Amino acid sequence: MSELKNMTFNDLEQWLNERRVTEVECLVPDLTGVARGKILPRAKFTEDRGMRLPQAIVAMGVTGQFPENGPYYDVIEPTDRDMQLRPDPSTVRIVPWATDPTAQVIHDCFDHQGKLVPFAPRSVLRRVCDLFAAEGLQPIVAPELEFYLTARNTDPNTLLKAPIGRSGRAETSRQAYSIDAVNEFDPLFEEIYDYCEKMELNVDTLIHEVGAGQMEINFFHNQPLGLADEVFFFKRTVREAALRHDMYATFMAKPIAGEPGSAMHVHQSLVDVQTGKNVFSKDDGSASEMFMHYIGGLQRYIPAAMALVAPYVNSYRRLTRHSAAPINIEWGYDNRSVGIRSPISEPSARRVENRVIGSDANPYVAMAMTLACGYLGIKNKIQPKPEMKGDAYLSPYALPRSLGEALDWLRRESDLHEVLGKEFITVYSEIKELEFEEFMKVISPWEREHLLLHV
Repeated sequence: MSELKNMTFNDLEQWLNERRVTEVECLVPDLTGVARGKILPRAKFTEDRGMRLPQAIVAMGVTGQFPENGPYYDVIEPTDRDMQLRPDPSTVRIVPWATDPTAQVIHDCFDHQGKLVPFAPRSVLRRVCDLFAAEGLQPIVAPELEFYLTARNTDPNTLLKAPIGRSGRAETSRQAYSIDAVNEFDPLFEEIYDYCEKMELNVDTLIHEVGAGQMEINFFHNQPLGLADEVFFFKRTVREAALRHDMYATFMAKPIAGEPGSAMHVHQSLVDVQTGKNVFSKDDGSASEMFMHYIGGLQRYIPAAMALVAPYVNSYRRLTRHSAAPINIEWGYDNRSVGIRSPISEPSARRVENRVIGSDANPYVAMAMTLACGYLGIKNKIQPKPEMKGDAYLSPYALPRSLGEALDWLRRESDLHEVLGKEFITVYSEIKELEFEEFMKVISPWEREHLLLHV
């Protein structure tokens, strides 16, 4: 990974030559985390070192629609101008499932003046990391990503089911941390690990989570942008591998009723760039003021930022009492009932775990959100509430209960607008409002069952 991190365009050409690459997938993550872009012949990629796409390509909803009018077009010109996409050489990876030698490279989005497009997800995370750099600090993160394996399902009206394993049976009960339950899908996971190795993704531990067919993969800690790239690649890889084994992999926050939801817990700490020390701990090993202020910022701003990390109507089905997901932003040491947990560790590894983020969140936006909240806590010296030492599920809800409510809270929080960028907040909010309106046009089975003849 160190070779990729410092790669130049000349190094990139050599890397492509050594692997006899004939095609390059030029990728840009959109607001949902979907890979957009073009597939170019190797010669064309080398000649252009980039491509052009309409600005709105990174700013569409999950349904592929755009707002018809409103503040969205105060940011994105209605003439649908192009943006210039430039490859980031450090992101180059082989496409291990391609028939011919194919590479994939993530691109950054620039306008015609050479400035980063402010509403592109990678741009937003870069913006927040630059704020920490100006303070002489380097954020370090480690995501834990949960997902479900399900049987193939081509009918949206049919409930999802656990897939058939090697035994010929599907899981019908919860198998938390079961080794044998993971081994049911050995051929799939062997292929996933093989793909990850070829792509040089720094995945660590694989475990079976609580739900039937629910898994979790942990990533080694590193800098935020590189790890957001890895999560982006990993989601794409797991979905592809699952299809090759006649099943689906889904990162929906709550895909199956009665089963736990899926989260993307993000561990985070800050390192002094000059000394390399973790600033969350004092020299005597105790928690620093910066650690407490960081937690204070998470508590103060996470509720208003929930639309960024619970981005769909489905996301809020996960955030319910006693569902293995938090309902508030209490904090505590080694307490999994809270939204903000600090694991027991050596002082040098002192960190905060944000447990409210769903696995359906865009990894760039999610990491930008949690770092932005912590940054504001440090800058404003916000003190946290007293540590929660009991069951946080017994405390009141402190998070929005729906996407509509979350968007209202986000629009009102001007501090987040300043840190994340007003253009990004405008575009993101308008897209999510459109998705919410589309959802409200759909009548659910619950409504037909309970309201049809009773009201």
